[in-house]
Amino acid sequence: MRGTQYAIRNTHHASRITLLAGFTAVFIGYLTVWLPGPAAGLQFLGVELGEWAKFLGMNTRRNLFYLPPITLSLMLVTLTIVWDNRRWQTWIMRGLAVALALLAFPALEDLLGPARSEYLPRVGWIGLTLAWAVTVSLVSWRWGKRPWPAKLMWLLLLLLGLAGAIIPTQVYLEVRPFVAGLLGEPLGVGPGVWLNGAGHLLVAAISGVQLYLRDPNRKS
Repeated sequence: MRGTQYAIRNTHHASRITLLAGFTAVFIGYLTVWLPGPAAGLQFLGVELGEWAKFLGMNTRRNLFYLPPITLSLMLVTLTIVWDNRRWQTWIMRGLAVALALLAFPALEDLLGPARSEYLPRVGWIGLTLAWAVTVSLVSWRWGKRPWPAKLMWLLLLLLGLAGAIIPTQVYLEVRPFVAGLLGEPLGVGPGVWLNGAGHLLVAAISGVQLYLRDPNRKS
């Protein structure tokens, strides 16, 4: 038990740095080139790719390109599960999370247009982020220093990290051959895809380590 507690304390600082690096990589990656086309006008950032993909005939599936800011926002809220609600930093983090989720908000003319049903998943994801922020804010007052909220936090961070790494990358790899065929030349993988995947996987990896260290059945 003493060895387990020491290991948890010893990795706490490293975990915070790793999480910060992962979150930063996801944010920068979303604002970096995902589709490295042959000309400047054919190079698309992560934030642009979902809108451009509608010209490829993608309907609701292109919304998955907007998943990175949502998973990032959900991870930031989840991180505050074990934070003290009396600290102003806790509320700044939750507010920042909700603000980042708005990167996925559709244009108003799209929401009011005839194809508005295609944009509803993104609105739902933003609503989920807001609901999760409110839920964590309300129920975390009663959690105190119990051990299970930390385990819940790391488990959710692990799942969100895997989802944010796998799903957008998979959709990009589906789109890339089609775009390459239209342009008549091969396309690579932009730095934004790598940053997004690496950032999410960093969060997932450190979360897995923390869950392992907190496993009561493992040998100290």
